[in-house]
Amino acid sequence: MVNPEAHITLAVDVMGGDKGPQEILSGLLKSTSFAPRDLKYLLFGPENELNSMLGDNSDWRSIPHEVRHAPEVVGMDEKPIAGIKNKKNSSMALALQALKDKEADAMLCCGNTGCLMAGGTIRLRTLEGVERPALCTIWPGRERYFTLLDAGANPHPKPFHIVQNAILGSNYARVALGLVRPKIGLLTIGTEEGKGNELIHEAHSMLKDIDGTIINYAGLIEGFQIFENVVDVVVCDGFVGNIVLKACESLSKLIGSFLDEELKRNAIRKTGALLSMGAFRSLKQRINPEQFGGAPLLGLNRNVIKAHGSSNRNHVSGAVKIALDLVRHDILGQMQDDIRGANELLRPVPLNH
Repeated sequence: MVNPEAHITLAVDVMGGDKGPQEILSGLLKSTSFAPRDLKYLLFGPENELNSMLGDNSDWRSIPHEVRHAPEVVGMDEKPIAGIKNKKNSSMALALQALKDKEADAMLCCGNTGCLMAGGTIRLRTLEGVERPALCTIWPGRERYFTLLDAGANPHPKPFHIVQNAILGSNYARVALGLVRPKIGLLTIGTEEGKGNELIHEAHSMLKDIDGTIINYAGLIEGFQIFENVVDVVVCDGFVGNIVLKACESLSKLIGSFLDEELKRNAIRKTGALLSMGAFRSLKQRINPEQFGGAPLLGLNRNVIKAHGSSNRNHVSGAVKIALDLVRHDILGQMQDDIRGANELLRPVPLNH
């Protein structure tokens, strides 16, 4: 583990979020409640605009920070590789470069996921033996939190990528959730052997080959088991993971709006709602995604945290906490060891299988 007293620098793409740079800066300020005093922010965006915002808030005077001029912004609709290559002076590209040059220990971005993945892979490179990075998210379960990956970084993986995702997710669950030996499940359409497509069949076989040595593989799981804490790490391809993520987010908002409407329907229900306010607050906290407002892009040589494009200041603050945890626990070193061990066990299967 890295010395918790060591100085940490976080590179931030301030221009990537849908809510604008002011909301991201507010989130960074909010993180001072738990961050070390000497945590330094490298803030990437238009210099004059950022300096004006920072100057309007006296709280920033006591926070170590440096503004790096980045006149361009990678838009949400830009193609992955083109968005990075055509905008070399963008806040995203320059923040990645600072991370590559080891001016920062981690990077936080709310911008275009595809461009961030492409830029991270090209500029930072992946850990030795890792082919594709994966986005790993944290979700509330019936009894405890669990992780799910890939949440959208690689929608067209090969079986070996799925296996590597399991290893990466297991390591992240140890750090983020404090689990000693996380249980891993492969998401498919049935728990019986033979269910699913060829990708699932081959990945399932490989995962069984490294069970008990590199990972703790519990086998196949179905969609209705995701929130039952049957496993601690749910593994799937980026196409499925991103759909599950966004569908659950939408359903959560829908149920919340339905509940709000029904509780306000008449005076009796309003009274009942007031009496139950404490229970509602507890429920909101249990399912609140803001405390885990970022998803690390696992598998890269450096720590990159992707926050949702529509992140508010609470999500940004939660993402900062994730960045600090990753740096302090030296998660990259353990991941590298486990990937190397898995690659040796699975030979002669080629890395591009």
